[in-house]
Amino acid sequence: MDKSLITTGLRRGAAIAALVLLIDSPAGAQTAALPRGAEKAPEALKPFIGAWDLEKLGSARECTVTFGAEAAGQGRQVRFPATCRRALPILTGVVAWDVSDGTPRLLDGHGKAVIVFSEKADPGRRGRGSDGADYGLDPTGYVRAQQRPAPGRAELAATAAARPTAVDPASAPASATVPGRYAVMRQVGRDVCKLVLSTSPSANAGAFTTSFDGLCPDTGLTIFSPVAWRYEAGRLELIARKGHKVELVFEGGQWRKDPAVGAPLMLKKLP
Repeated sequence: MDKSLITTGLRRGAAIAALVLLIDSPAGAQTAALPRGAEKAPEALKPFIGAWDLEKLGSARECTVTFGAEAAGQGRQVRFPATCRRALPILTGVVAWDVSDGTPRLLDGHGKAVIVFSEKADPGRRGRGSDGADYGLDPTGYVRAQQRPAPGRAELAATAAARPTAVDPASAPASATVPGRYAVMRQVGRDVCKLVLSTSPSANAGAFTTSFDGLCPDTGLTIFSPVAWRYEAGRLELIARKGHKVELVFEGGQWRKDPAVGAPLMLKKLP
């Protein structure tokens, strides 16, 4: 027989054997896809979504259960082979799972906990079933969704800046002091335009007219084109010609845009 044919056959056999070993090994198990929606699930659920080995402690009975991300019953979807009900009879009434105070639970059709895995183990979790037996969850060899990393200082600062500032109306300027002529600034101390807040009623309910005093070279402000203003509960509101609005709060003797996101905007009243 041709030696090249023998060599080719041996190589094919080795490749098939390697593939079988890969499929049967834990590394092969780790390539299993996550349940649909796992990556978009709430952060509290992500550590638990995926497959687990469920074991009745002190016995040889175990089964693979999969915690899904999709809604089911009064919790989230849970899947397991039909044979699991024979191996672990407690699963007979299980239709869903959820997380309560950081603790995963298997639920029945009425939303009642069947097994509560309240104890952390290495690896996985342990818990007591409604049948009085102890059960363990082992995640070894199964993939999990990536959890969102803890926010850094820059992200926390940006989030805080995006929140409206709480204003105490009692300490805010009196409404009678708001009308007048203002310097409009993008940076402190550098005027870009002049704006007049008048006392003439506007077509906008509860608002008064406003207009630039002379030409305004700031493109962003001219596109915004303020035509009215309103003052309520310590917040000054500029209303654009097209109806959108910008709110400002009084701080350090001048008004500033709030929340402080996007291009800065400040108003300082002129004598």
